Amino acid sequence: MRYIIETERLFLREVDSVDIDDLFEMDSDPEVHKYIENNPVKSKEQIVEVIRMLREQYKKNGIARWAVIDKQTGECIGWAGLKYFSEPLNNHTDFYELGYRFKKKHWGKGYATESSAAVVKYGFENLGLDCIYAITHTENLNSIHVLKKLGFNLMEVFDYDGDPTNWLELRK
Repeated sequence: MRYIIETERLFLREVDSVDIDDLFEMDSDPEVHKYIENNPVKSKEQIVEVIRMLREQYKKNGIARWAVIDKQTGECIGWAGLKYFSEPLNNHTDFYELGYRFKKKHWGKGYATESSAAVVKYGFENLGLDCIYAITHTENLNSIHVLKKLGFNLMEVFDYDGDPTNWLELRK
């Protein structure tokens, strides 16, 4: 498979069917989903649907979340990338949002920061973006820490499906 981004420890590439088992391991973990709708997947068929939706986003928008691959092991440890929003969210439309998610066993190793920094650089340099947004639950302190390290600024707190959610932005 073709890698889109390479960092010191990681490769980022499009998500594909080879990632089903790794994404199921990640997204079936209740702790991984604690701050994101608290609704872990129950079957690999759900992961197949997620991959289908991501593949559609690649075709339609030229970008979506990418698989994050550990260079040493070849394991898909999670995903990171930009999602294009054409529908309104928090009174914004037509914007790119940074997102990332990793298997719990890989938390605290700096992978979210390393992969997201590369994604942000890609967005500014390759896509010509002037601004990238991020959202995270107000209690997700680890994610807030990552976003602050990347230079994101908290703009406001809004209600996202009944949860208090931080709206952050990073300008070029």
